Amino acid sequence: MDKSSALEYINQMFPTEASLSGVEPLMQKIHSEIRRVDAGILAAVRQQSNSRTKAKEDLAAATRAVEELMFKIREIKTKAEQSETMVQEICRDIKKLDFAKKHITTTITALHRLTMLVSAVEQLQVMASKRNYKEAAAQLEAVNQLCSHFEAYRDIPKITELREKFKNIKQILKSHVFSDFSSLGTGKETEETNLLQQLSEACLVVDALEPSVREELVNNFCSRELTSYEQIFEGAELAKLDKTERRYAWIKRRIRTNEEIWKIFPLSWHVPYRLCIQFCKKTRKQLEGILENLKDKPDVGALLLALQRTLEFEDELAEKFGGGSQKEFGNEIEEIGRENHNQSVSDIRKKYERKLAVHQEDEGQEKDGNKDLSAPGAGFNFRGIISSCFEPHLTSYVELEQKTLMENLEKLVQEEKWDIEEGSQNNVLSSSMQLFLIIKRSLKRCSALTKSQTLLNLFRVFEKILKAYASKLKARLPKGGVGIVAAATGMDGQIKTSDRDERVICYIVNSAEYCRKTSGELAESVSRIIDPQLAAGADMSSAEEEFSGLITEALMTLVHGLETKFDIEMAAMTRVPWATLESVGDQSAYVNGINMILTSSTPVLGSLLAPVHFQYFLDKLASSLGPRFYTNIFKCKQISETGAQQMLLDTQAVKTILLEIPMLGQQMSSAASYSKFVSREMSKAEALLKVILSPVDSVADTYRALLPDGTPMEFQRILELKGLKKADQQTILDDFNKQSPPLSQPSALPSAASAVTTPAPTSATAAAMAAATSLVSHPSLGLTASSREDVLARAAALGRGAATTGFKRFLALTEAAKDRKDGPFRKLFNA
Repeated sequence: MDKSSALEYINQMFPTEASLSGVEPLMQKIHSEIRRVDAGILAAVRQQSNSRTKAKEDLAAATRAVEELMFKIREIKTKAEQSETMVQEICRDIKKLDFAKKHITTTITALHRLTMLVSAVEQLQVMASKRNYKEAAAQLEAVNQLCSHFEAYRDIPKITELREKFKNIKQILKSHVFSDFSSLGTGKETEETNLLQQLSEACLVVDALEPSVREELVNNFCSRELTSYEQIFEGAELAKLDKTERRYAWIKRRIRTNEEIWKIFPLSWHVPYRLCIQFCKKTRKQLEGILENLKDKPDVGALLLALQRTLEFEDELAEKFGGGSQKEFGNEIEEIGRENHNQSVSDIRKKYERKLAVHQEDEGQEKDGNKDLSAPGAGFNFRGIISSCFEPHLTSYVELEQKTLMENLEKLVQEEKWDIEEGSQNNVLSSSMQLFLIIKRSLKRCSALTKSQTLLNLFRVFEKILKAYASKLKARLPKGGVGIVAAATGMDGQIKTSDRDERVICYIVNSAEYCRKTSGELAESVSRIIDPQLAAGADMSSAEEEFSGLITEALMTLVHGLETKFDIEMAAMTRVPWATLESVGDQSAYVNGINMILTSSTPVLGSLLAPVHFQYFLDKLASSLGPRFYTNIFKCKQISETGAQQMLLDTQAVKTILLEIPMLGQQMSSAASYSKFVSREMSKAEALLKVILSPVDSVADTYRALLPDGTPMEFQRILELKGLKKADQQTILDDFNKQSPPLSQPSALPSAASAVTTPAPTSATAAAMAAATSLVSHPSLGLTASSREDVLARAAALGRGAATTGFKRFLALTEAAKDRKDGPFRKLFNA
């Protein structure tokens, strides 16, 4: 407590003079507290002193305990060493006795086994001489086991002698067994009743000998069985392609006849399996010779029949002995060309599960490639072991398929009605679907015969056929006029299309899209069916590109056909007396003609074409009609201000007609992007008419602002359209050429399509001001502030009432149009 706080405390305790009487009791209380605190401090000091002494005593006691513990540990270690020495001395003699016992036991066992080996070899020699195969087989196994115990004593003379004797006995047994088996199949088995039993016991001896003996015996037996086969079918009479089926009948009959006799062989030998493998190899060799020795091309019927019978025989062997599972691709071939719009999720899942199963099966077969092929189902593939020799000679079959496909194609095209039956949903020509049905049947036939190079060759034939079909469809498209008459009448290159022609073109587009898509599915299916090393060659991209090109050409033909229909209306536009037009009225007759053409064609085209193709058609139509309308303005003789106003109204009407096409075609999916495209294409014609409407003194600046990519030649033609005299034109042209650096750099300027937007005016003045403001304010025009104001002021003159009487009428019409719910003028305000 600082000094000030102490004073405050005292004043608080004794606020008055009367309260000073309590000072003495307070002092006594404070002195008592001081004495109590002093006593506590003294007790604490004494306790601390006692604790220090006790800690020293505890530390000393702990040190003594550790020393005693170390002494006891050293004492225990010394006693342990003494105990170990004592145990070693006790066990030294016991180890010697143990080693002696072990050696004596080993010696006794070895002598006992040696005695058994000598006795067994002598017994085996007697059994071999008597051809007692059953006992000899058991004795062989016993001797083999006894010999294995003497592998470490090979250098001992007695052991070497016994091993040599055992080897000679095994050789004798082998020669006896081979000699007895040579009589099998000669008819002796029917004369000697116990021969089969003796051969069955001989098989036990062969199993007891080395595995190579069994291999040699089975190979000799199979070769002997097939000797007669080689002799029979190498003769001139049966060494023919049409006798192939008799080969397989021979081996089947041979196996069926000798089935009971061949039961003498153990099942583990797989004698019929090994016999069939050798038969297949010999048959393949003979068939290769027959096919190579043919002077002329083989008869396709005989060749395919032989191949079919070979494949059936291979399937029977694969089913009987296992291995080389056959993949089923019938469902995949059937799925080619099917519409998958209503395909469920479960169908898609099943499809890809099948693909995954095939892929895993292929991987499993690759892993099994290193298995022992001597046992059935161990990885040997009977499929293709014989039939693959036909592969190099199937070119005539492919040529026949190509000829058949081409004939069917010609027939389909000739019988095509170029129309769609009522109720059809895909709007595809019947010849397209029929062609792929024929191709699928051909693919099924070929995949049933081979999945190698021949299938790839046939796939390339399919590609040729599809390209030929694309050419047939292309030839059916309407063509432009050619020749002297067409050139003289101005119809050279123009395409005339009727309503039926337009429908046919739509059918061709849909058919080409169907063929393009189905060609890809065909290539995908073939790549899964064909041998993996050839799958990369199953590519139909060139045919797909052919059909894509056909789609583009057909749609452009459709556009050109409509362009030809527009010729009459465009010519009518140039014949309108624009220079003498007295007032602005409703849209012109040629606009009604354009509207009639589009409204009659568009609904049909929209109902027949797919959305993507209809959108492409619309884009091309707008990109064609917009520039053509712009160019057609220059073909007019002279345009007065009233005529320009009427033409601007017609331009807006044409633009509105184009914007309504998606609605007419009932395809509004991409209407927004199409609207922007139409606005961009028609904006140049609007800009041109606004230049023509501008006063003479501001026409050059307005031309630069609204048509920055224009040329001096076009500007001169605009002056002619305005009806200026040659002298006045030359003066304006001179001023224009002096002030035209911006036109020399069109790349730095915005195009009219992007710079001029379609106005939605309430009066002609607002429209002109809006267009001029949006253009002259663009930074890339490089105009100064004063020049911008000058252009804006001149453009504003378009809306001044004092300009001309005709323009006043135009303003009156537009004001009246605000109150109408429909009509061409109302559309100006709804745009």
